[in-house]
Amino acid sequence: MGLEGKVVLITGAGQGIGEATARRMAEEGAKVVVSDVNEETGTAVAERLREDGAEAVFVRADVSSRDDVKALIEATKEAFGGLDVLHNNAGVHETNFTAEARSDQLDEEIWDRVIGINLKGTWMCSKYAAPVLAEAEGGGVIVNAASIGGLVGYPMGSAYGPSKAGVIQLTRVMAIELAPQGTRVNSYSPGNTDTPMVQKYYDSGTPEERKMVMQQLLGTHLMPRMPEPREVANVVVFLAGDESSMVTGSNFVIDAGTTAWRGMRG
Repeated sequence: MGLEGKVVLITGAGQGIGEATARRMAEEGAKVVVSDVNEETGTAVAERLREDGAEAVFVRADVSSRDDVKALIEATKEAFGGLDVLHNNAGVHETNFTAEARSDQLDEEIWDRVIGINLKGTWMCSKYAAPVLAEAEGGGVIVNAASIGGLVGYPMGSAYGPSKAGVIQLTRVMAIELAPQGTRVNSYSPGNTDTPMVQKYYDSGTPEERKMVMQQLLGTHLMPRMPEPREVANVVVFLAGDESSMVTGSNFVIDAGTTAWRGMRG
């Protein structure tokens, strides 16, 4: 994939798709900066990568904090001398903070928090990484985590959905503006994936309730199973590597066919 020896920074890498991407990048020979707001999970991921023979460090950062983001970029340069790939993966959903997630009930502070992490965080990490990426061989790469929630409407997503739609549009704008320095910018939109963000919906309740939730989650999938984080990470690795050298300004949908139709399997 052309990632041997390259420096990769992954935000929100303490679990889920971020962790899976860190593992895949390391398997391809990349030097990995694992970043997360959760020190325990982020440190554990970096330690496991090193145990497997990879070069990896953990740097704690809240991507909604300008000071944290600037320090994260500096720590990346200090650890590995530069940056080749930025994977803006950190993200949250309203339901991470409240059960009152309807648009007419959501607290303003939670709306701001979701937008601040998902959209502003993506912009800010890219802003401060861009000058460093410009120095990378080939100009560097940014891969942004969007969602099919940014393509179609879902209930209880009045902050999450717009934030992810914004990430897709921000990707296009950055692809235009960073092309002269040789930096490619793409995004990807997963559907329901077997990550902690989705698992919380079917990990509680009675067996019958869990079964009903799983049927709802999988009912729109043309391929009737839950994608694994590694399957999404494979696309991220492709977009980060040299094999996608002519791809920029695009959004890749990874949703088991959900947005291809308007159906629900029985």
